[in-house]
Amino acid sequence: MVGVQNKERIVKIRVKSKWNDKDRQRSADEIGSALGFNLWRIAGANVLHMENEGFQTDTYNMRLDVIAELVAFFVHVVDRMSADKDYSEEQRRELINAMALNLAKTMHDNRRDVNEGEAKQADFKAEFISLLNQRMAEYSEFSFDEGEPGFQLRRRVGEYVMQKMGEKDNKWVTDQVMDIEIPDALKTFKRVARNLL
Repeated sequence: MVGVQNKERIVKIRVKSKWNDKDRQRSADEIGSALGFNLWRIAGANVLHMENEGFQTDTYNMRLDVIAELVAFFVHVVDRMSADKDYSEEQRRELINAMALNLAKTMHDNRRDVNEGEAKQADFKAEFISLLNQRMAEYSEFSFDEGEPGFQLRRRVGEYVMQKMGEKDNKWVTDQVMDIEIPDALKTFKRVARNLL
């Protein structure tokens, strides 16, 4: 199958996976900021890997659209993981809100950097938060067992990414995301989340 080659790859990205002062209590904002930073880096590495595999992205905005979809998925993963770690409902809400606001600012700044004229003045934060709310509501309907997203959840993420990518080999994007990008990214992300959450 074109585009889906189950070969081992090592994602070489710099992630913050440990706190300098391990004993200090962290606020939801601090944890959300660190997780958001790492989620952005991991999603960016996924986009770069897909481009290197021959999948098409034509513009920076297209890349940011794909990053937005991947990040929304990972925010949902954090929400599910925090539930497994016995966070209270309030703690989960604070963490997800802090992470979402951090990621919305990052998306806003990146969109402003790549747009010109009137588009540069748009409120990209609100657009990203709206996407995130839609995805969180939808993804909550899918299975997530033993720290792993179920088949239907991974497929849906792949379908959303496919809609954002260019036409070259587009029919294979969903399989690439489901079978390669998400599993590889989860390995890196779980290492990060294990120490930061």
